[in-house]
Amino acid sequence: MAVVAVVGAQWGDEGKGKIVDHLAQKADVVVRFNGGANAGHSVEVGGKKFKFHQMPCGALYKGKQVVMGNGMVLDPKLVLEEIEVVKKETGAEPNLIISGRAHVVLPYHFALDGIEEEKKGKLAAGTTKRGIGPCYSDKAARFGIRIADLLDRESLKEKIHTIHAVKTKTIEQVYGGKFTQGEDEIYKAYSDYGVKLAKYVGDCSSAVNAAISAKKNVLLEGAQGTMLDIDHGAYPFGTSSSTTAGGASTGAGIGPGKIGEVIGVIKAYTSRVGAGPLPTEITGEIAQKIRDKGGEYGTTTGRPRRIGWLDLPALKYACDVNGFTGLAFTRIDTLAGTTPLKLCIAYELDGKKTTAMPQTVEELARCKPIYEEMPGWKDLPQDEWRKICVKGYFSFPDAPKNYVRKVSEFLGVEPCIVSVGAGREDTIVIKDVFGK
Repeated sequence: MAVVAVVGAQWGDEGKGKIVDHLAQKADVVVRFNGGANAGHSVEVGGKKFKFHQMPCGALYKGKQVVMGNGMVLDPKLVLEEIEVVKKETGAEPNLIISGRAHVVLPYHFALDGIEEEKKGKLAAGTTKRGIGPCYSDKAARFGIRIADLLDRESLKEKIHTIHAVKTKTIEQVYGGKFTQGEDEIYKAYSDYGVKLAKYVGDCSSAVNAAISAKKNVLLEGAQGTMLDIDHGAYPFGTSSSTTAGGASTGAGIGPGKIGEVIGVIKAYTSRVGAGPLPTEITGEIAQKIRDKGGEYGTTTGRPRRIGWLDLPALKYACDVNGFTGLAFTRIDTLAGTTPLKLCIAYELDGKKTTAMPQTVEELARCKPIYEEMPGWKDLPQDEWRKICVKGYFSFPDAPKNYVRKVSEFLGVEPCIVSVGAGREDTIVIKDVFGK
């Protein structure tokens, strides 16, 4: 039995979906613990690519139990759409539990997301406009609606009545916007969602703790990345949820001592979507080559991602915050054919060398990367990468192996997985985190 948390070590889009999908083969339960429809992940199965925004990765394994945790904020319409995708592809009803404590994204949240971003000016985070931030704001203000509320029509009607008056006035009188959906229209739509979702709604904490007590393998799936965390990220240019290992505990409703492994997913280079400083950002031909080869366009928004060299001080900070016990490297194949490669080993901040992560974005913006160069590696056809995966890590070429070793030694954490492609078969396992 093992409880394994998978967390993004960078700015999101590290390839967590691929890693979680691979690990889900040996997991009995997969729990998504944070975020919402702002966090798309892609999974490739049998050459076919699937894009999910809220459904845990393990859903495409027929019959595997998947859980949407209480740390999530859910768009019920999209949840129902993703359930239908799973039904179609697996030929079966998903073994899904949706936490009754997860909060619901309402039409007001979509409206406020766009208006508030516009009013923030230079402090705008570049959100996906999926209503995530406003929903988490209402959660913190104890003014939200939870999934369990959708099942109680009388209570739901009363809560929407109260919320509708406040939100419409806020949208129209504070921000000067327009909100045309009526109270009855919203109530009908969301009470209908409740009817359709009722059979999936349950107690996330109880279910996950029961699985742990039964000695089952539990996989905790994080969304976004450490540098977007509401507490530990580059505030305010981040997300509104806890994206770190601490969020895995609260977002799934289990004690932190029950998590045995914390795997940090590291893309072989840096990317991010949205505004805010990115010390190792690069532009021009090399950046575009990496972007196109890696398909670095947002799963949720389609926006081109910003590209940068690997940032070791930021990764060291992520290690400290999360307590990584293993590292999963992705996109090694994407960097193939690019040489030399640069690794940021420190910053120069106001004339002084440092490896510490600044506490403010103003300081981070003034950081100049100090680089160390490493040789790149030969680009290989995908069938050659797959032959290496079959043979194992010992057959991994020296240049990418040295790159992985250099990063791992800097961070003081051993690698456990190396990914060289999007498919399940494009994976080199160094250590089985479930111990089987």
